[in-house]
Amino acid sequence: MLSGRSLARRAVRLKHAYSTTSPAKDELPPLPMLQRPLGVKEYPTTVAKTWAEKRADLLNQEKRLEQRRHLIKEATKGYFHDLNATRKYGGKTWIAPPKMIRQEAALYFPDIVGKLLHEGKLAHTTDLCKGNISVISMLSTKISEAQTASFVEPTNEAFLRERNYRFIQVNLQENILKSMLVSMFFSSLRKQIPQGLQPWYLVSSQNMEYVRESLGMVNKHIGYVYLLDEELKVRWAGCGDAKPEETDALRTSAGVLLKRIKVLNMLKKGKALTSKKRTPLEL
Repeated sequence: MLSGRSLARRAVRLKHAYSTTSPAKDELPPLPMLQRPLGVKEYPTTVAKTWAEKRADLLNQEKRLEQRRHLIKEATKGYFHDLNATRKYGGKTWIAPPKMIRQEAALYFPDIVGKLLHEGKLAHTTDLCKGNISVISMLSTKISEAQTASFVEPTNEAFLRERNYRFIQVNLQENILKSMLVSMFFSSLRKQIPQGLQPWYLVSSQNMEYVRESLGMVNKHIGYVYLLDEELKVRWAGCGDAKPEETDALRTSAGVLLKRIKVLNMLKKGKALTSKKRTPLEL
C-alpha cells in the first residue's frame, strides 16, 4: 500500500506527464539586445563590378568559404522556417540598442538599386542617402509595412521637414514572380503611398542573399529599419514590432545626428566665407 504522500507525488508526476501544456515550455526566453554593428565593411558604390573584379572575387578563398558557409546554413533551414519564426515575437529576433553605435565601430549600408515609385527611374540608396541623415525601411510584406511604421512614424513627424533628413522605403521583392507583379501594379502603389514620400520609395528585386546576415535581416517576412549617418554608416537598427523604448531611441538618435550635421554644415560655410575673404598673400 502506498502512503497518502506517495500517492500525491505520483498524481503530480502523472499530471505533468499527460498535460498538453507546459508552463516552462510556453514561456519564451527574453529577446537579446543587438550585440554587434550591422552592415558591410566595404564602402558602397553605384559602379558595377568589372570582369576583373568579379574574377578576383571568385578566386578569393576567404569569400568563397564565407559563401559556402552561408549556403550550408541556408540549406539546413526548413522551407517554412521564416514563416514559422513569425509565431514567436512576431518574427522579432533582437532588441534595438538604446544608444547609437559609435561612428568608428559602425559599418556601411550596402548599395541597393531599384525603381523610384514616382517616375520609374533607376536610383541607388547610396545616392539618395549620401550627405544626409537617413532612415531606411526594408519592406517585403504587409506585416513588414506595419512593423516599420511602428518604428518610424514618431521620427518622421519630428524630422520629415528637415533639410538633411531622408526617409527611404525599399520594397524588396527578391522573388522574380512577386517582383514582376509589384512592377505591374505601380499605379496601385502610387495610390497607397503619400505623394510626398514617392520620390524616396524604391521598388527593388536585388539579390540580398549574401548580405542578409551582415544586416541582421534573418527573416524575409518581417520589417527592418536602419538609421544611417551622412557617411552611409549604420548607426542604429530595429526589427519586427517596435517597443516604445525602441521608437524613442530611433527618434533621439536621429535628432542627435541631425544636430551634428547642422553644426558641420555651419562650419563648412564658415570656412568657405573665410577663404573668400583671404587675399592671395594670405594663402
